[in-house]
Amino acid sequence: MDADSDVALDILITNVVCVFRTRCHLNLRKIALEGANVIYKRDVGFLLTEERNIYTFIYTYSNGKIVWYMAERENSKRVGSRHLNCKIHYKGFQVIFTDFKVVNVLAVCNMPFEIRLPEFTKNNRPHASYEPELHPAVCYRIKSLRATLQIFSTGSITVTGPNVKAVATAVEQIYPFVFESRKEIL
Repeated sequence: MDADSDVALDILITNVVCVFRTRCHLNLRKIALEGANVIYKRDVGFLLTEERNIYTFIYTYSNGKIVWYMAERENSKRVGSRHLNCKIHYKGFQVIFTDFKVVNVLAVCNMPFEIRLPEFTKNNRPHASYEPELHPAVCYRIKSLRATLQIFSTGSITVTGPNVKAVATAVEQIYPFVFESRKEIL
């Protein structure tokens, strides 16, 4: 098996973070009093909503900015954020859905082999750093994609990037390098 052969790798997207605006000032106290699954953090200046049916957390700020965490797909974020805008609109606010932007994607990919981390780090400096006393993974950064990969000896790779395309490209780019440092099966 060589690195050029076609290998199908499953990339599981576990978290997508997006930001959008309602283009109106929001009375967080009023929303908290009338809403469900809401915690008003007055001292910090935001409202935390937990949407249990789609496993997300929503941070709402009085200036109309909303940050949405933990949905599994970008599409569900857009649908969910429109749903949230409707809920806010029914509380008497004139919301306009704008500036939707995915800001971070977290994904996991498992290589079909284990990786020798010291060898991988040595072969891929300065992009790779490995401090086994501090963390069990190699940190590999791809600046052109704004992606960071945490590479574990088990072959598991955690990828953080600005969008799904960058995450997929990062996995494609790292595969030949990790393949060179794979552990041989006896």
